[in-house]
Amino acid sequence: MTLEARALGPDLARGFMLLFIALANSHYFLRGSSVLGGYPRDGSGVDAAAIWLISTFVDGRAFPMFGLLFGYGVAQIVRRHEELGPRRVRRLLWRRAAVLVVVGFLHAVLLFAGDILAAYGVLLLLGAWLVRWKDRWLLLTALLFFALISLPSDGSLTISSDPPGASMLPPDVATMVVERAKTSAFVSLFGPIGFITPFAVGLWAGRRRILEQPESHRALLRVTASVGIGAAVLGAQPISLMLAGVVTPPDQPTLEVLGPLHDATGTLGGFGYAALLSLIAARVQARPRPVVDAIAAVGQRSMTCYLAQSVVWAAVFTPFLLDLSDTLTVTTTAVLAVMTWLVTVLLASWMRRAGRRGPFEALIRRVTYSSTGSRPAGPPSPPSPSSPDTVASSRL
Repeated sequence: MTLEARALGPDLARGFMLLFIALANSHYFLRGSSVLGGYPRDGSGVDAAAIWLISTFVDGRAFPMFGLLFGYGVAQIVRRHEELGPRRVRRLLWRRAAVLVVVGFLHAVLLFAGDILAAYGVLLLLGAWLVRWKDRWLLLTALLFFALISLPSDGSLTISSDPPGASMLPPDVATMVVERAKTSAFVSLFGPIGFITPFAVGLWAGRRRILEQPESHRALLRVTASVGIGAAVLGAQPISLMLAGVVTPPDQPTLEVLGPLHDATGTLGGFGYAALLSLIAARVQARPRPVVDAIAAVGQRSMTCYLAQSVVWAAVFTPFLLDLSDTLTVTTTAVLAVMTWLVTVLLASWMRRAGRRGPFEALIRRVTYSSTGSRPAGPPSPPSPSSPDTVASSRL
């Protein structure tokens, strides 16, 4: 598929999602006299405001959006290759999953212990069986796992008081490899449990082409955007105000309720963000849109841009490199995250104009379609801002 044939909505959502992921990931590297929810608690008033903003609008909201878009893209792959038959499509998805697992593991060990690519690879190994499920079973599965993540638990990152460990800030290369390998294995095996709900909903939405044909689903998208984002903002407040130092942390049993509440409403927020960006894409579809196209270019190269962020985190925070975990604050780290995202926007926009795919997108396509004979040949042409997009993305 050439990039000019891609729908704007899913790519725009992916592009913005990577800004949120940068903000969500970077503050977990910071040290402090005490840490709660990944935030040092000894910052300034400006830091407290930044903590409130990020924990309200970003933390626990970006990754459900990632999962929704991942499932949506899988549904697009299945539809485009339906003529291959269920078995060959399943093998195609398994090859894609294998690339995610391998690249994700290397990413975790060499750059960033919080990698999610391997977890999504494992999810796709299992999810390849879900693509043939009827809609009602997909939605019931999504509802079941949503209920599970809503149960009281001390496993939410939003209530963790652990400082960054050796896997995040390794003192040397040997420790880095050993600790991150263990962390990657743990996240890959248990992470998919929390991603099943958005993945299943994404499969359901992808079958209906909801994000790529927003004009036909405007009412649903508006309700999803308003209810999802509203629930995410309201549901975040007990934790966000606590993390910002506005209210005193409650006792542990209460925290074990509030943490999952933050996470569960964040899943709804991820759905809401995807719906909102799809509606925005519909409004700007026929207009000149250099900024929108640049952000969508990030979405078209999301795997490459995601990995590029980790190069920055590794260089800036690793103790045997720049080691700025004690120097940067929540605010300056957020600025670093935004600047990193902006650099990937410029890089992706340049590749779009040059008609080039991201290197990791090219890799995953080459492996995925190696034996199907259906892989599009040659690099894509730069998309025309005025041409309507009618086919959805099938990539991360």
